[in-house]
Amino acid sequence: MALFSNAVQLVTPVFFAAEGGEFHPPSISEFFPEIVLFEGTPFAMNRIMIIRVVMALLVLLLFWLGTRKLRVIPTRGQSLTEMAADFVRVNIAEDLLGKVDGKRFLPILSAMFFMILAFNITGIVPGINIAGTAVIGTPLVLAVVSYVTFIYAGIKKSPKNFFKNSLFPAGVPKPIYLIVTPIEFISTFIIRPVTLTLRLLMNLMVGHMLLVLFFSATNFFILYAGGFFPVLGVFTFAFGFAFTLFELLVAVLQAYVFTLLTAVYIQLALAEEH
Repeated sequence: MALFSNAVQLVTPVFFAAEGGEFHPPSISEFFPEIVLFEGTPFAMNRIMIIRVVMALLVLLLFWLGTRKLRVIPTRGQSLTEMAADFVRVNIAEDLLGKVDGKRFLPILSAMFFMILAFNITGIVPGINIAGTAVIGTPLVLAVVSYVTFIYAGIKKSPKNFFKNSLFPAGVPKPIYLIVTPIEFISTFIIRPVTLTLRLLMNLMVGHMLLVLFFSATNFFILYAGGFFPVLGVFTFAFGFAFTLFELLVAVLQAYVFTLLTAVYIQLALAEEH
C-alpha cells in the first residue's frame, strides 16, 4: 500500500499539469467538430464531412484514371485497378453468391468495400487523423443499404415465401414457433443492421481514441513533463507507432468484414428454401 501511495503521489502531478492545457486526452467531442463550411445552411459541413466527400471523390478519381484507357496489355495503373476490383469480385461476390448472382450484386459490394476502406484509412493519415466511419452516420447508412439489399434479394427471388421462410423455418414443430419466430425476427431483421453498424463504428472510434492517447501522451512526456518522463514518451511513441500499423490492418479488415457479411446475408436471402 505504501508503494501504491507513493506511485499515486508521483503520477498525480503529471495529470494535473496535463489538465493545464499541455496534455490532451481523447474526448468524445472530437467526433463532433465545429462547422467549417456553409455554416447556417442545409449543406453545413464539419471536418469529418469534408473528409468523407474528399475520399469519395478520390476513390472515383482513382478508378476513373485506372479504367479510362483500357488495354489488352494493361498499364501499371490498370493492373492495380483490376487487382483491386477482382479482389471483391472473386473473393467476396463470386465465392459467396456464384457467378450469376455475384455479377448482379457486384456493383453494390464493390462500392461498399472501397468506400469503407477509403473512409477507414483516413484515421491514420497525418493531418486528418480521424476515420470517416468513426461517427455513426456513415456506418448506419451502410448498414441500412445492406439491410435493404438482402431483403430486396429475398423478395425478388421468392416474393411469397421470403418472410415466411425467414420467420418460420421448415422442419420446426408448430408449438416451437412461439419461441423460434421472435428469435428469428430479432436476429434477422434487427440484430443484423445493428451489429453491422456498431462493429464498424466502435472499431474505428476506439482506434482513434487510442492513437490520440498514445501520441498526446508522447508529446506531453517528451516536451513538458520533465524528469524521467521523456523515457515514458519513448514507450508511448513506440506503442502509438505499432498501433498505427495495427489500425491499418483494422481499416482493411473492417471493410472486408462488412462487405463479406452483406454478401452472406444476400446469400441467405437467396437460399433455395426461400
